[in-house]
Amino acid sequence: MKFVTATNENGNQFVGVVVDEKVIDLKKLDELQNGTSYLPNTLIECIEQGDQFLNKVNELTATFQKNGEYAEAVYSMNEIELAAPIPVPRKNIFCVGKNYREHAIEMGSEADIPTEIIIFTKAPTTVNGPNKPVPNHKTITDQLDYEGELAIVIGKKGKGIKEEDALDYVFGYTIINDITARDIQRRHKQYFLGKSLDGTCPMGPWIVHKSEIPNPNALHIETKVNGEVRQSSSTELLIFPIEQVISIISRGMTLEPGDIIATGTPAGVGKGFKPPRFLKSGDEIEITIDKIGTLVNRIE
Repeated sequence: MKFVTATNENGNQFVGVVVDEKVIDLKKLDELQNGTSYLPNTLIECIEQGDQFLNKVNELTATFQKNGEYAEAVYSMNEIELAAPIPVPRKNIFCVGKNYREHAIEMGSEADIPTEIIIFTKAPTTVNGPNKPVPNHKTITDQLDYEGELAIVIGKKGKGIKEEDALDYVFGYTIINDITARDIQRRHKQYFLGKSLDGTCPMGPWIVHKSEIPNPNALHIETKVNGEVRQSSSTELLIFPIEQVISIISRGMTLEPGDIIATGTPAGVGKGFKPPRFLKSGDEIEITIDKIGTLVNRIE
């Protein structure tokens, strides 16, 4: 199942699921089938319901596919506007730094390959939707860089999670572009400010439920800039695999439904070229991950 947050032609935002290239407004479909609906209005709240939400979605979509009715709750892709699946996270987005060996080397040397996980965060105000323009922030940076990444969306509360149990705490997976102002990052000698400019975390186009991705550590990831392949790798090359990332973060910190973890970017970022190839106004970034889809954004 692919879960979206979208806006219809009347400007109303809704939680939907993609079925046969159509987007179904779940709350509207529930109202049409049952006369009323107790489904929440945001995807975070839906995720918090756990299996209750998933069972409801299965019930609704099964009836929809059988009867082929309820057109009022169904949209084609060109009739809606996708937002980030979680437009307003409740917390900063967790991010893993230098989680691919070759990326660590391109950012420094073999000495920069981490032996302990590097964690930083991006502010919630960085979140941006698919196909939305990314601010160029030209008054404060001229070194915007792209980073295509697989992101984990947590599905249930947990602390001290064991690696062997970690995937049980996942709701699903999405794509993130961890856009970074390299000059700000370098000047402040830490990650947060250079990673947290408004609108510099495009996310989407949807969250794919974990049931469709049994092994998140074997997904091809590719980033193109203006059609040119810049990054091409696989999550099987992660230094710290998905289960370990979740386990380490949760050792002394409670993970909660809707928390987002970006798992790191492979080699091929703009800063890694000689000379560097930073993003310019008008550049289009396209990130594709197996079993998820493609996230596209353009720099203003």
